[in-house]
Amino acid sequence: MTLFAPLLAGNTLGSAVNSFVIAEWSAEGTPAGSEPQSQAPLHLHHSDDEAWYVLEGSLNIRLGSEVIEARAGSPVLVPRGTPHTYWNPAPEAARYLLLMTPRIHALIQAIHVLPERSAPTLRALFSQHDSELL
Repeated sequence: MTLFAPLLAGNTLGSAVNSFVIAEWSAEGTPAGSEPQSQAPLHLHHSDDEAWYVLEGSLNIRLGSEVIEARAGSPVLVPRGTPHTYWNPAPEAARYLLLMTPRIHALIQAIHVLPERSAPTLRALFSQHDSELL
């Protein structure tokens, strides 16, 4: 009997009980003449590393004062303590894998269910997850 692994698209592999979580997500394209929208605010994680692997399209990832263009097939590692954010600079959508710790995954899940995303609320939430909103 052959078993097939389910597609990852839109789902995650791993949970709070595992050492890491992998999520496949997409980032909408940036219409011509528009400013790209960050997928996350500028922030850092005090104790956790994070990595991206671009499957389709491209992402720009800001690491400290540097911006790295990651095209399909490119991995990017963000070491703990490094300020970072990312966005899709191209008009077409991008697909990517995000490899993170359970703590970062919990932070992202908590952000998505916030009824209100004011700066003070986000700062407190980031702090609860050993991270910092910059």
